[in-house]
Amino acid sequence: MDNYFEIGKIAGTHGIKGTLRIFPTTDDPSRFDLLKEVIVENENEKIVCKVNKVAYHKNFVLLTLEEYNDINAAEKLKGGRILIPEDKALPLKKDEYYARDLYGIYVYTDEGELLGKLNEIYKTGANDVYSVLGEAPGEKELLIPAIKQCILSVDIKNRKMTVKLLKGLRD
Repeated sequence: MDNYFEIGKIAGTHGIKGTLRIFPTTDDPSRFDLLKEVIVENENEKIVCKVNKVAYHKNFVLLTLEEYNDINAAEKLKGGRILIPEDKALPLKKDEYYARDLYGIYVYTDEGELLGKLNEIYKTGANDVYSVLGEAPGEKELLIPAIKQCILSVDIKNRKMTVKLLKGLRD
């Protein structure tokens, strides 16, 4: 498993001095304020960069890095990712887990029926939605909202999630 966490995707540039416009993929975008350096990953190359300035504009984080100080260099990074080492991750609270740990977890109903594995997490704004695919070929994707009424328990260590399927979720 990667020793890095993705905290943002490079959406483009802001201004002519190489400031990056970042779409945050972290639950807490203000965590950028705590960073002295980040790792820019682009085309499978990782570069450690010093953070000069962090600002916020609409839904984006504006990140100015010491290593990129003009628009031409910064534009080449579009589509890249902003990573941090695992040891710089924010600590988890009780009953919290990292999204990356959910991929491939087995999902069971509260009655013990295996539904399949969690294969995708969709960000919808109000709440995440978990996509679960069964083991049989051609099985339909099951979408489960990540809300307390549906997600009863998550056991990362044993790779098991227990859910309650609300009426209409299987139709």
